[in-house]
Amino acid sequence: MTERTFTPALGRFAPTRFYDAVVALTRERLWRSLLAMHVAPRPGDVIVDVGCGTGSTALLISRVEPGARIVGVDPDERVLAVARRKADAAGAAVDWRAGMGDALAETVGDGPADTVVSSLVLHQCPLTMKRAVLASMHEVLRPGGKLVIADYGLQRTRSMRLAFRAVQLADGREDTRPNADGVLPRLMSEAGFRDVRETEVVPTVSGSISVYVAYRG
Repeated sequence: MTERTFTPALGRFAPTRFYDAVVALTRERLWRSLLAMHVAPRPGDVIVDVGCGTGSTALLISRVEPGARIVGVDPDERVLAVARRKADAAGAAVDWRAGMGDALAETVGDGPADTVVSSLVLHQCPLTMKRAVLASMHEVLRPGGKLVIADYGLQRTRSMRLAFRAVQLADGREDTRPNADGVLPRLMSEAGFRDVRETEVVPTVSGSISVYVAYRG
């Protein structure tokens, strides 16, 4: 895996070390809390965080339910190093693994997950990769397992579309535009998920972030 195979956490221009500080400006505490609420982890659940980045979502879910087994997957060894340091400082037992989102079965196995989560990942991916990642998420979930995604979704207002231009500058207009046009629910359904719902919409300084919930049939 090289840097050319994925978009870095802060896109093309900002170093990874600034990621947590930048994401904090996006009303992060609110939308991550909403994500965790919809995950509703239980003791013994296997939860896979796809594109876990610096580990913020995985560590939040671990605090909510220490009895869950959480696997954080990301292709970027630099952000995984940050995630490991944060987990060590918090005393959290998260299983961090290097891997691509479209090859999850190779990294975590086929069908063991009760829940798959992802935050601020799919908007960075080309459309073909969005489809491949969603198909891979479907593959690693058990039947009836839950998918919870927090990402930039349909930008419903002119102000949100203008704010979203900062994200498009960093991550590329071609990859991000489908998200802004509201493509994710359709792609989730095409990947085989059922009961796809946009459950939350959080306006931020960089566009609105939606929380989506769906289930493997």
